[in-house]
Amino acid sequence: MSRDRHQQDGPAGRSLPARLDPRAGLPPRSRTDSDAGEPRSPGRRGGRAAVTVRVVAGLLSAALLAGSGWGWYLGQVASATVNRTDAIPTDGNDGTGNAGAAMNLLLVGNDSRSSLSEEQLAQLNAGTDSGVNTDTMILVHVPADGSRASFVSFPRDSYVDIPGYGKDKLNAAYAYGYAEADDEAAENAKQASGAQLLVRTISQLTGLKIDHYAEVDLLGFFNLSSVVGGVEVNLCQAVDDSFYSGAVFAAGPQTISGAEALKFVRQRHELPRGDFDRIIRQQVFIAGVLRKMLSDEVLLDLGKQRELVQAAAESLTVDKNLDLLQLAEQMQSVTAGSIEFQTIPYVGTDRDSQNRSIIRLEDEDTLHDFFADLSATPEPAAPVTTEAPATVAPAQVPVDIFNGSGTSGLAAKASSALSAAGFPVGSTGNAASMDFEQTEIRYVAGDEDLANTVAAAIPGAVLKESQDPSSGTVQVILGSDFNGVGQAVTPAAPVAETEGADARTAADTTCIN
Repeated sequence: MSRDRHQQDGPAGRSLPARLDPRAGLPPRSRTDSDAGEPRSPGRRGGRAAVTVRVVAGLLSAALLAGSGWGWYLGQVASATVNRTDAIPTDGNDGTGNAGAAMNLLLVGNDSRSSLSEEQLAQLNAGTDSGVNTDTMILVHVPADGSRASFVSFPRDSYVDIPGYGKDKLNAAYAYGYAEADDEAAENAKQASGAQLLVRTISQLTGLKIDHYAEVDLLGFFNLSSVVGGVEVNLCQAVDDSFYSGAVFAAGPQTISGAEALKFVRQRHELPRGDFDRIIRQQVFIAGVLRKMLSDEVLLDLGKQRELVQAAAESLTVDKNLDLLQLAEQMQSVTAGSIEFQTIPYVGTDRDSQNRSIIRLEDEDTLHDFFADLSATPEPAAPVTTEAPATVAPAQVPVDIFNGSGTSGLAAKASSALSAAGFPVGSTGNAASMDFEQTEIRYVAGDEDLANTVAAAIPGAVLKESQDPSSGTVQVILGSDFNGVGQAVTPAAPVAETEGADARTAADTTCIN
């Protein structure tokens, strides 16, 4: 079995040159034009968590004290160190904008090994050059008030329209853009061209305008995970992927950093859902870093804050206009519970015309609706009323009781209990269906006070206006949630809203694959 070193073909059989193929090689990233043309060391594959971890950890580190002189100083350290690129295109990024200071940031992970020594390559089990690989792509939405943050991951094999190239895997977009640049162009110009085509692709896919761009490499992830002092993760089962990623972990909670952290986020072999589980690994590790950033261990250690910001900035390449300190200030109020991780809604895996494994996403309308909801301003909460509902004396409320729970004899038990509570009970028996999951209290219009009286005796039952009861009488349909008169019913499971796959917050520490 190969180790992801196959050549990737473009649409209609067109293939990229080997040096630009996402599974081939690319010259090392440079800070200046003078570095262009140098041979690139082994390439790109495990930096997917690198992306977000570095950006978020670095930015949140500054956010912790952004309002103080120390916060300003950290911002200056980051700004002076970070690399800049012309990543935001002037056209083709025409999706829905954000109100006020709300922001969409595209985080991209490359697997550059250009800064790694041979010893580090061996330690990280990092393999060899794998080309122009942007295998980590995450859209981060931060609202203007910084009350929450949403991270949406894009699987690398998502089958999408790449402007000017037709259908292909999402992780080919950067490579095509890179190849568009003139052969004589400086290396940073080629990288900017790649970033711009990727931004256009994501904007078209999501229906959103991408405001900013950030890219991180492999070594930075290694450094950051070491500086933070390790992150706790929780595996449902032990894993052994010695051959590919080098990941060998026991089941249960454990703290990982450095080389072990990199192996953790790179593994996809020997996982039930392959790349989908690897995306969850990345998200869980990022969440762990965020929890660590908000802990006293970092809040009270100014030296560690500076180390983290320095490590983050050295590994970052961002667009020309991203103000790191401003972003950090915007995120000051975010908490682990208000940071949500999701994967773009998808249908499942498939094969394309070249027999490559791809991921089919939901249709365009569904995706645009999903991202529109993601960036929508939450509706203000309705005012809470404390006025108690009108009730009457139980003796004034005739009740008919019907068993829809499927539990034999429940209507008779409820009848005895309600009678003891002072309610005059009329008919009892079985409901037309025995599949009621929720207990219902039915009443006709005008009998709300009667229904409220019964509801006080069966907390949590559903009040339902109906034509079934006669005026002046309340019907009780017992569901499987009924626990007895005077006892609250078992709460119904919440109905999930439309969302991406595998949604979880940064506060979630349940086990994963």
